[in-house]
This record gives sequence, structure tokens and C-alpha cells, in this order.
Amino acid sequence: MACSSKKTEVEKRTIIFVDESGFYFLPMAVRTYAPRGQTPVLRVKLTRDHLSAIGGITEEGRIFMQVQERAYRSEDVVRFLRLLLRKVSGKLLVIWDGSPIHRAELIKQFLRSKEGKRLHLECLPGYAPDLNPQEQVWNLLKRRELKNLCCRDLAHLGQELVRAKERLRHRRESLQRCFTHALGAEEKEMQR
Repeated sequence: MACSSKKTEVEKRTIIFVDESGFYFLPMAVRTYAPRGQTPVLRVKLTRDHLSAIGGITEEGRIFMQVQERAYRSEDVVRFLRLLLRKVSGKLLVIWDGSPIHRAELIKQFLRSKEGKRLHLECLPGYAPDLNPQEQVWNLLKRRELKNLCCRDLAHLGQELVRAKERLRHRRESLQRCFTHALGAEEKEMQR
């Protein structure tokens, strides 16, 4: 990340960390207060139905997210990259993991296109989720914003997820701490 940071300063690129995640009906059960002897019970139907999300975060704490009812494929990732190019002016440096969909031919074609010229992609080292601040954003959404939430269906889950993202968007300090956490993990990794 250090060499990417130097390249970013020289080329005046905006760094965006990107990652995918899944959101399920099963609530993230978090400890809560209740009257003694009245343990809260969360009731939800057991299903593997879920929403797939792709998100990005900038160092300033701006977050971006797209949600859909199926797993992400390369064309969906290109659609998200186009969203980033629309929302953020100037050149972009997207840093993400080495997922196979990130190395797809469709993404390489997009980078060679006129539209993709503002974009530069970098991969994180093999399995290093602590280095990606977007992982912390997912953690905030699941463990804080959506904790103990039981949803009726995918539409309800999607609605609550968008609301949670909007609440989190206004907590710039929390989002900037996601970067601080990732930088601390990078320093530990470099000391090894």
C-alpha cells in the first residue's frame, strides 16, 4: 500500500478500497439488555436467501454501495466501477482482494476502454482482510447498524440495509477509523 500511496500522490488519484459481502436473514445476534429472566428471542425463518453487496470507501470516509439478490459476477463489478467513476471526479485507484471475478476478461476490457482510463486497479496481498478498510465497514453495518434485526423478506432486508448505510454515511469519524484500523494492520504486517 505504501508504493500505491506514492503513485497516488504523484498522479493525484483518489484511493477507494472495494470489497463484496453477503447479508442474510439470520440476524447478527449481539448482546443486549433485557429484564432479568426475560431472555430476548429472535425469530426468523431459516433460509439461505441473501443479498450480495459490493462497497467502497475513500480515505475521507465517503462510502459507496450496490446491492443485488444474486452473487456478483464480472459484469456487476464493471457496473460498480462505472458508478465509482460517475460519483468521484479525477483519477481513481481501486484497491481490492484477488477474487477471480476481479481478474475477469470483462474487467480487463473495461480498463482498456476510454471510460476505464481514469481507473487503476491494485490487489491486496493474498488473504489480508485486515488491510481492507471496507471489511470494517461491513463489520459496522452488520454488528452495529443491523444488529438483532429480523427481516420478513429480501425486500425488507434491502430496505434496512440501505437505511443502515445512510446512517453510517453520516458517521465520518467511524468511517475514518476503518482506515486507521487498516493502517495499523499494515504496519504490523510490515514489521513481520
